[in-house]
Amino acid sequence: MALATKTTAPADRGTGRPRSPRRSRGFWGSTIGKKTVMAVSGLLMLGYLVAHVMGNLKVFFGPEEFNAYGHWLRTMGAPVLHHSWALWLVRIVLVAAVVAHVVSAYQLSRRDIKARPTAYVHRRRRSTYATRTMRWGGVIVALFIVWHILDLTTGTAHPGGFQEGHPYQNVVDTFSTWYGNLVYIVAMIAVGLHVRHGFWSAAQTLGVGDARRERVLKILANGLALALTAGFVSVPVAVMTGVVS
Repeated sequence: MALATKTTAPADRGTGRPRSPRRSRGFWGSTIGKKTVMAVSGLLMLGYLVAHVMGNLKVFFGPEEFNAYGHWLRTMGAPVLHHSWALWLVRIVLVAAVVAHVVSAYQLSRRDIKARPTAYVHRRRRSTYATRTMRWGGVIVALFIVWHILDLTTGTAHPGGFQEGHPYQNVVDTFSTWYGNLVYIVAMIAVGLHVRHGFWSAAQTLGVGDARRERVLKILANGLALALTAGFVSVPVAVMTGVVS
């Protein structure tokens, strides 16, 4: 009478543990790894947005204050750092965060499509407008960043005579055009929606959110999104209404 034998996975040398039938993908290769990279890079960009809107609001204190702020951005870190070194360091970190955010978002999207090749017949009722527009909102923001740099950093797409070292006048020039206002306001609304959903998603990914903190996190996400949108949009509105001129 033959005895039934139990087959087991071959043991790993040195550990005695059964080998996994599939090797680990590693941190970046895993879904949670990509979500973590997306969350951390998103929070870095959020920190930049908060600092950026605070700097933008200096335009309400007049050209001297705003131009001095623009000059400080290029001299911060002096005399330890050379002219514009700190600014370029911030730019490099920001670009790295944007690239990491976009790549991880794209790869997660492709992975989601492969796992669900056919679209849902009915949309989930609990999905918000911000959730459904995260992807196209991200595209709008990415295109806006390119235009914004060409307009107010390099001056390539600036509507008036771009003046190096005079950011106040450059801002007034941009928002004295209807298309400059339209592009900026639409992009800032997209930023607000992106921040609202992204902040909440990042909290969940990083394990900060739970049932007890859910309400607080939602209020914080809504507050951040509203404050950032209102702060950024207030600048073109001020130029249009003559408050800033």
